[in-house]
Amino acid sequence: MPRITPNLWFDTQGEEAAEFYVSVFPNSKIKNISYYGEAGPGEAGTVLTVEFVLDGQEYLAINGGPRFTFDEAVSFAIDCADQAEIDYYWDKLSDGGEEGPCGWLKDRYGLSWQVVPAAMAELMSDPDQSRAQRAMKAMFGMKKLDIAALYAAADEA
Repeated sequence: MPRITPNLWFDTQGEEAAEFYVSVFPNSKIKNISYYGEAGPGEAGTVLTVEFVLDGQEYLAINGGPRFTFDEAVSFAIDCADQAEIDYYWDKLSDGGEEGPCGWLKDRYGLSWQVVPAAMAELMSDPDQSRAQRAMKAMFGMKKLDIAALYAAADEA
């Protein structure tokens, strides 16, 4: 099967963003940087693309100019094992960005992330639909998700 690599379009900050993401996620690295040449369309010598890996997943950042920007139609979900992971990724990725509802945030580059507990799917698909609905209602009232509060809401009688 061919490999699928998400391509992220930046104005001019692709290298800066890749360095930031690599600093946040373990087992990550920048693999390669390419530069615009005389053929353009960017200024010769400026960064064109940055190939990087975040914990085994390859990405490509391209400095394509201001024509396109990120929106919430595409986001990256981080399934966190516990509250400490949620707190870590939320704090790192929202720094300089914007907190949103229900575990969503935009980082300082405008890229959307969902920082969620790995158990979220289990909670939302609980066979006891009233339990699932209570957890969902609690989630709708949160920005950064609180696992203990989600389970407490789910278990309310």
